[in-house]
Amino acid sequence: MGTVTKALSLLGLFSHARLEMGLSELTRLSGMNKATVYRMMSELQAAGFVEQLDGDRAYRLGSELLRLAALREAAVPLLSVSREVLRHLCEVTGETSHMSLQRDGRLTTLTHAYSSRHGTRVAMEDAEILSFHATGSGLAYLAFAAPGFAEEVLSGPLTRHTPETETNPDRLRAALDEARRTGIAESVGGFEADVHSHAAPIFGPDQTPIGALAVAAPVSRMTPELKALIRAEIKSSALALTQRIGGFCPASYPA
Repeated sequence: MGTVTKALSLLGLFSHARLEMGLSELTRLSGMNKATVYRMMSELQAAGFVEQLDGDRAYRLGSELLRLAALREAAVPLLSVSREVLRHLCEVTGETSHMSLQRDGRLTTLTHAYSSRHGTRVAMEDAEILSFHATGSGLAYLAFAAPGFAEEVLSGPLTRHTPETETNPDRLRAALDEARRTGIAESVGGFEADVHSHAAPIFGPDQTPIGALAVAAPVSRMTPELKALIRAEIKSSALALTQRIGGFCPASYPA
């Protein structure tokens, strides 16, 4: 791992659960030695990627990341476009919708939207890391990812998040085959108990998936009518989002 990659991996340790971290915690989570972490964090701080509050030794993400994010959004307004699509999904289905992106082998929630139709709803967090094998979003991504990537995930350790999490590679391959046939992946209680999710992949300009669009509802509310509605809307919305960001579906996708 090169120096730049190591430094960027330190930024990747921050999350909603760890908005601020001290040097000891960064050292423990990264597996690097303390002197290396200190040197890299000092360089990141000088460049504005992290900052420390006055009198506080803890680090947090810096303003330079906001500047780069704004430039990225100006070039490819994925966030603003996806929010429009998510609002539409919420209005039509009455359930929580969210979009995830794959980067560096991790699937992370980019943004989400809630419907006001029900008092009980599936809660989400932006920047939440999703499991590939246990979520509709992850299965939708794997179904159309490079075969080598999918097999690497299925051959590795498969975490059991709930009693319903599927960890049998053969049954997961069957689920991927079904997702390839229909263009939609489904997960019931795999990542969070009592949550039923449907997802469809989003493709980039090179016809490979960049992430997924999903709708999640409580299991108790997933009637056959709601399921049919979600499956129709999630697929058409994912296709529309792919088109709006300049992406193309591969010939194998059942559009």
